[in-house]
Amino acid sequence: MPETSPMEIEFDTVARWTTDAVAELGPDHAIPAACRGSASPAGLDRLCRDLRPGMRLGDVGGGTGGPAAYAREQAGVVPVVVDPMPGACRAAARMFGMDAVVGGGERVPLATGSLDACWCLGVLCTLDDNDKARLVRELRRVLAPGGPLGLLVFTADEPRPAGAPDGNRFPTLGRVRELLTDHGFVVDDEVAPDDLPPAPPSWRERADRVDDLLARRHGDDPRFAEAEEQSGRLGALMSDGVVRGHLLRAR
Repeated sequence: MPETSPMEIEFDTVARWTTDAVAELGPDHAIPAACRGSASPAGLDRLCRDLRPGMRLGDVGGGTGGPAAYAREQAGVVPVVVDPMPGACRAAARMFGMDAVVGGGERVPLATGSLDACWCLGVLCTLDDNDKARLVRELRRVLAPGGPLGLLVFTADEPRPAGAPDGNRFPTLGRVRELLTDHGFVVDDEVAPDDLPPAPPSWRERADRVDDLLARRHGDDPRFAEAEEQSGRLGALMSDGVVRGHLLRAR
């Protein structure tokens, strides 16, 4: 299948390139590289408060597996990544030896009630409104009763503000809360990622080494340029306060 969409480029092509870069730089680079675009260590630590050793954690839309691997390292959970992009699932399996299943949010390929906890980080803004509701319904289905849900959501006052990256349709924060309430969730913690401590220097340095290697190897590839351009658009909207991040814990 030809790689045409920004999502395919980011989560298939760039995922493969990132895996190769980590193989060269060393396994200590894997989690920082695979967490780009998701929560920082401080945010992930906040979500890990709900986790206990041996819990089955599903990361739906988990990309290349960085947050799930962080949770396994810090909290001793047994993670599974679900992502629609085969390249992302292959990267999660290769970098972290992690169970990874290809599947979308409209029907998460896990049994009802099979997860003790679930994360979904930066995914809602990639779906249209009907699919947002389907995803939240599926998160509720796969979670065991009372299980915690961790969400990172990016919101805006309109779905497609000027300069929005291709493929993003941002919900309002009110709509996110409405979706959670409609599907039986109660939010018990909410914080803006910008209000949390920044990633430690060692984390940023490892992520930067991966970025530098990707640029040296693939900087002339149009797919790399497109991925960088899409990321830059989101960063600009967040810097201007047009798009805002929210880290939520719910049950």
